[in-house]
Amino acid sequence: MNDTLLWYATRGAGVVSLVLLTAVVVLGIVSVMRWQTASWPRFLTNGFHRNLALTTLIFLGIHVVTAVVDPFTALGWEAAIVPFSSPYRRFWLGLGVVGNYLLLAIVLTSLLRPLFGPRVWRLVHWLAYAMWPVALIHSIGTGTDPRFAWMLTIEAVCVGSIVAAVAWRVSRAEPTAWRRLPEAAAQVKKWS
Repeated sequence: MNDTLLWYATRGAGVVSLVLLTAVVVLGIVSVMRWQTASWPRFLTNGFHRNLALTTLIFLGIHVVTAVVDPFTALGWEAAIVPFSSPYRRFWLGLGVVGNYLLLAIVLTSLLRPLFGPRVWRLVHWLAYAMWPVALIHSIGTGTDPRFAWMLTIEAVCVGSIVAAVAWRVSRAEPTAWRRLPEAAAQVKKWS
């Protein structure tokens, strides 16, 4: 395979992974809030969240494999498996490996959810909130594109999406409070 093609595949799959991971985290926050409308039932949000997470895994796998086999970086499998073992951008690549392990823990407990139960699954699933900034910092420190406006824009949109989703979540008193808003408005109107 052409070295340039591998380099572009690594970069592209990394950027797509970050964008997809951001969407997965945002959907996770939305799912926790039990958000739904008449045209978009909650099971669609949950299914979309799960399928998007699986798609993220595919792009992340492409990112890791192409980075390992790319002769420019000469990473080798050890650097992809053992955190902070790479001579090439040791810290930044190490963060990527740590992020992969956090994601692996989330995926395994999701697949084996009946064995762990909801409490353990939920605790491990909270790792997504630690994994996302690790992935973002990895992309900023390892990538060759952070100095370009297009990459800064992508990273800013990812950060803005997470901040907006968290702000929305924090502003809610309870996960289902938004459902009662139309009912409360109808009651106020009825008594006015």
